[in-house]
Amino acid sequence: IQLYHKWDSICRKYFLKDQSDRQPESRMSFNQLIDRIIEDFDQLPLTGESRKPRVGLVGEILVKFQPDANNHAIDMIESEGCEAVVPGLLDFFMYCFFNKGWKAKNLGTSRLGAVISDAAVRFMESSRRHMSRALAGTNGKFRPPVPISHLGDKAQNVLSLGNDSGEGWFLTAEMLELIEDGVPNIICAQPFACLPNHVTGKGMIKELRRQYPEANIVAIDYDPGASEVNQLNRIKLMISTAFRQRLNQPDCSETAVNSSQKTEYALN
Repeated sequence: IQLYHKWDSICRKYFLKDQSDRQPESRMSFNQLIDRIIEDFDQLPLTGESRKPRVGLVGEILVKFQPDANNHAIDMIESEGCEAVVPGLLDFFMYCFFNKGWKAKNLGTSRLGAVISDAAVRFMESSRRHMSRALAGTNGKFRPPVPISHLGDKAQNVLSLGNDSGEGWFLTAEMLELIEDGVPNIICAQPFACLPNHVTGKGMIKELRRQYPEANIVAIDYDPGASEVNQLNRIKLMISTAFRQRLNQPDCSETAVNSSQKTEYALN
């Protein structure tokens, strides 16, 4: 926790260009800053205890990232003795551009728009390449993100990439990636009556459970009129299932395979 707060403070000053800060970190390049952060966290000793059950949080973009919108779901997960896993924000922006190519090929939309969008995706991928390589050098302690094209390949095995309203196929892809990365316990958070999420989130749960019997997914509607007690009870029930599954399957071999695949992506 202390290490997190240390780097949180440094990063805030770094990006706000605080001229009063005299720490050496304030004069680093962005890549040097990334290297120092990953190096510090990589040096944290592991206690040797078994890993806590991991619970992923996906869903509508606001409800996923805004604690007040999801009734502080991350705090709830951690207070129940689990490790929270939240996929990053940059992938969502890449998803928004990625589908232009699919539309140009299958729906006859502007090819120029597809070319521009492809360039935008490649730029965003390049912006995190240094971070991905640094994460790949931690020998599995931290895993680099996968390319958006890889998420698209996963999703189209379950649904069409033409599902691009709201979070669209990207939501399904996030759940697939979490499950294959050893995080079968997932909260799919959505505003009440959010149609895209009901189709590509809640609507995909049955198929995901068919393909991955260990999948432990719960869809939670968040709305000012929704019962918070009901939300908490459903999350706690999912977490209790996660602990039972953890006793039966302490480790997933697929996790190690997926980790090596991510390392390969990062080094390419």
